Amino acid sequence: MTIKKIMAAALSAVLCVVLSAAAFAESLVPGGGAVGIRMTTDGVVVAGVSEVETPNGKRSPAAEAGLKKGDVITRLGGADIGTAQDFKTALAQLDGSKTTVTIERGGKAKQLNITPAQDADGAWKLGLWLRDGVSGVGTLTFYDPETGVYGALGHSISDEATGEALPLGDGGIYKAQIVGIVHGEVGAPGQLDGKTDCTKFLGDIRINCGCGIFGKADFDGPTLETGEFETGKATIRCTLSGEETREYGIEIKKVYSSAEGTTVMLTVTDPELLAQTGGIVQGMSGSPIIQNGKLVGAVTHVFVNDPTSGYGVSIRDMLKTAESAA
Repeated sequence: MTIKKIMAAALSAVLCVVLSAAAFAESLVPGGGAVGIRMTTDGVVVAGVSEVETPNGKRSPAAEAGLKKGDVITRLGGADIGTAQDFKTALAQLDGSKTTVTIERGGKAKQLNITPAQDADGAWKLGLWLRDGVSGVGTLTFYDPETGVYGALGHSISDEATGEALPLGDGGIYKAQIVGIVHGEVGAPGQLDGKTDCTKFLGDIRINCGCGIFGKADFDGPTLETGEFETGKATIRCTLSGEETREYGIEIKKVYSSAEGTTVMLTVTDPELLAQTGGIVQGMSGSPIIQNGKLVGAVTHVFVNDPTSGYGVSIRDMLKTAESAA
């Protein structure tokens, strides 16, 4: 998902690379509250390509160069690109001659040749729509009072065109409340509509990867022991209105374990949650899963063709990455 965009009908969690040996926390503060998320990218993301109206007709330098939606531009000519302002400054230095643009695509760097086009006002253009940040609302999964590390979302903040995790430049989580619900339907995932208070900073974002976002913050509350998934009844903790966090019944249908990690398939069984949302909706990603009185994982994705069901990621896999944010 981008924060509020489901990428495919049934997406399993992409497990994170372990950056250092993890010492699993024995108890954590479970989340469930909504958090506003703002993140800038390291580089600018191609949101689309367009044509430039020149005295000799229309042309698209970006398309001609082979640039695609979802590419991350990290260098233009001789200038490093970290932000949209960096790109604007580098673009102003172009004189119409062929230059190079360096991109990240599929985790690999690639250099392309591009020749700017001059528009009717005499400005050199590349025919690109760009963005260098994302924002939205997600759900806090846990907070470790011993290390000050939190985890949220249960999946990465990703580009909607490619599904790949966006490179993290800077970011933070903020106080938020839920102000509305779009009911999920078959083929049309619903969503929680949130309002973020950007004056109430809660913590930074240090990692953005396949099993969530992680950083340092300061929360409080009672703790739960961590545990392992098993099939059977469980609950998820989430916020559907304002800042009120509640638990709702689910059932763990299947547990998938491998050397890469553990995921589950789950189904919402709680009548109240089904009535209000239709099941799992965008914005609930990161909702902690509690089973047998223990924190065992987080909701990650919804089945587009069955909003009552979705996937979850284990708390163990999230904690492997959280160790790197400490």
